[in-house]
Amino acid sequence: MVEYKQPECNIGLTGHVDHGKTTLVAALSGVWAARHSEELKRGITIKLGYADTTFRRCPECPPPECFTTKEICPIHNIPTIFLRKISFVDAPGHESLMATMLSGAALMDGAILVIAANEECPQPQTREHLVALEIIGIKNIVIVQNKIDAVDKQKAIENYNQILSFIKGTIAENAPIIPISSIYGTNIDYLIQVLEDRIKTPPRDSSKPARMYIARSFDINKPGIRPMDLKGGVLGGSLIQGRLRVGDEIEISPGLKVEQGGKVYYEPIYTYVSSLMAGGHFLEEVGPGGLIGVGTYLDPTITKADGLVGNIVGKPGTLPPIQDNLTIKFSLLERAVGTKELHRVEQLKPRENLMLVVGSAVTLGTVASVHRDEVNLILKRPVCAESGMRVAISRMITGRWRLIGYGYVQ
Repeated sequence: MVEYKQPECNIGLTGHVDHGKTTLVAALSGVWAARHSEELKRGITIKLGYADTTFRRCPECPPPECFTTKEICPIHNIPTIFLRKISFVDAPGHESLMATMLSGAALMDGAILVIAANEECPQPQTREHLVALEIIGIKNIVIVQNKIDAVDKQKAIENYNQILSFIKGTIAENAPIIPISSIYGTNIDYLIQVLEDRIKTPPRDSSKPARMYIARSFDINKPGIRPMDLKGGVLGGSLIQGRLRVGDEIEISPGLKVEQGGKVYYEPIYTYVSSLMAGGHFLEEVGPGGLIGVGTYLDPTITKADGLVGNIVGKPGTLPPIQDNLTIKFSLLERAVGTKELHRVEQLKPRENLMLVVGSAVTLGTVASVHRDEVNLILKRPVCAESGMRVAISRMITGRWRLIGYGYVQ
């Protein structure tokens, strides 16, 4: 029955567009994480992708060949030993989708930074994603040098040395660099061994009130379905603490936008858990770790097309307060990341607009005042936030939102 365990750890796939993140997820899990129609058409990840897999070990094979995702060892034809279940979060690499990557990073316990061997390192979003991981506080990083099948030995070594130079002095300075070909499955066994060694399942506190970041939300009903067969909206995300059970009452906050008497405000939503899915199986109870799907009794028009992304789920009365302005103690980077020019970051200015990522929530804030290393912002869309939460700060530069700093909610 161990196969029905919930995934216990979230590993992010980050890196520049078209460096092979989704292909690597497929090599590790057998699941093509880019499911959205526009993603399939354009060949890039647009929304957060997700896939579960099980790491296993053959008792007869020597390391690293013993590490696999197969239930039966193809060499010895014997059952393999269960190690743990993993959820992968496939973040988009395109520069225009940085906010999606940052919101997905809030769910990650560790990350794989994918760097293609057939392109010069670093590419703009390779640099941006590494800074983003540091800002969000992800320290467990494994670097994958992908597409080694597309270059000769000399080019692979040259690219490897570029990677070493790029990560020097960064949070990933001591990260292992694993050369692989995800399209051919080369060195995947060694990568699994390194992931088992470097990205451990973090300690979880299931005694605290349940709290989940919403990273996706869906309407799972197909067109033409009969009214009596309609299913409620589904929330996708990860519990960061506590436990959820089928039948629990939950609060979703900040909730829905309400316009009344010329005023606009957000009102929390209350519903009940109708079903729970993790690791491809329906469960009666889930805890922290891994990506989960929470079935509800909500009108599916509320949850369709990621309508509730950025909200937080929990037991009623236990969530952080709804904030329509934030005071942030901030630090600015010396240069903006994500552009080849690496623009110098200027001080924050009153009345300028910034993009903020708090947990999985993305919002715009207008600077009301700046005093030394503290800034007060009026938010276009409120967020649930409490003191100490990390915030990623981006500014519009050359027509795109670029990471310029980070901070903590005061």
